[in-house]
Amino acid sequence: MVRTEDSKDAHAGGQDVVKWVFILVPALLLGAVLAILLKPDERVRLALQPPAHSQALRFAVLGDSDSHAYHDELNFGRWPEARGGALRQRSWQWTEVLAHLRAEQLDPGPWGVWGTRYRRLASLRDALGLDGRFPAKQDHRFNLAYSGAVCADLTERPQNQTARLLAMMQEEPDRWRQGVVLVRIGTNDFGGQESLEALSRDAADPQVLARIDGCVQHIGRSVQSVRSAWPQVRIVLVGIFNNAEWERFHAHWQSPQALARIQQGLARFDEGLKAIARQDANMAFFDDQAWFAARWGSRLTTGLPVYSTVRFGRHFEVSNTGGDEPRHATLKDGHAGTVWNALWAQELVALLNQRFALAIPPLGTEELVRFVDPDGRFGMQ
Repeated sequence: MVRTEDSKDAHAGGQDVVKWVFILVPALLLGAVLAILLKPDERVRLALQPPAHSQALRFAVLGDSDSHAYHDELNFGRWPEARGGALRQRSWQWTEVLAHLRAEQLDPGPWGVWGTRYRRLASLRDALGLDGRFPAKQDHRFNLAYSGAVCADLTERPQNQTARLLAMMQEEPDRWRQGVVLVRIGTNDFGGQESLEALSRDAADPQVLARIDGCVQHIGRSVQSVRSAWPQVRIVLVGIFNNAEWERFHAHWQSPQALARIQQGLARFDEGLKAIARQDANMAFFDDQAWFAARWGSRLTTGLPVYSTVRFGRHFEVSNTGGDEPRHATLKDGHAGTVWNALWAQELVALLNQRFALAIPPLGTEELVRFVDPDGRFGMQ
């Protein structure tokens, strides 16, 4: 068939379109990839943040959900039951209590979304010399704790909370020289029901003790890395909470023998942290089990879960039960409630002042009551 001039032009036009498609599509894809990989580095976004209080000590946290901010919309906004459920906007993590009430003394970094959601992308950004922080969360920048973290995440990639922290500390070495680093982790490794059940039968259960020893080793390496670079930084190591006291487990291990074996097994972790802390005058150990027992008590000698209530303010009482209202010690999703966290922050400030003479104004209970219940909705005032 003989082509007309119009058919030739149409054919040529079609070739041009195909050519541009082959040029533009890869270019757009490449642009998208580069936009993700080369998104504004944390240092660029930090330049837009208001300055911290000049006299505040830098304060960092390594750990798990026991320190992850409750107001993280990125992770908890799509989970209606999380961290207080309908009351989440009025539920507070201990780190958030300190950030609101003692920011002039302890600087946890600016609030924002930090890190990336994707493991491989984090590795790529690390390879390019960018901030490959993983996973993403909305929190104060120096709080690297995130839900689900295990002890290995302190020192192993892609999470490597310790390495991420050290990189941030190098940005402003003068501000970090007298800073504070707190490590609180371990529950996801050996604090769950399966581990406690094993310990209740045998305090020397080899699998659980192996996980405990592994945690102590990871924490030891983390501390050594920080201490090697920052000899004067204060470090607080938090002991493990005994989840046999958690309201969800009250129906379990109702015998003094089982409880004694659990406590003996968990003591291996606390003793390991105490041994690390004893090596350095700029380190302190926070005894989480003793802190809880001094407030809510512990099970009866028979193993039955009978606890005291905690007076918070003039007449408000908090019981060792679960629910999103602040009269419960723990939230419905199992994490520490607001009053628990407020009192925990209070004790931490006292420990920092006692061990390191930081002269942080103590957190009085009345101040905490006003923060937790500013409008009197919960009847605390």
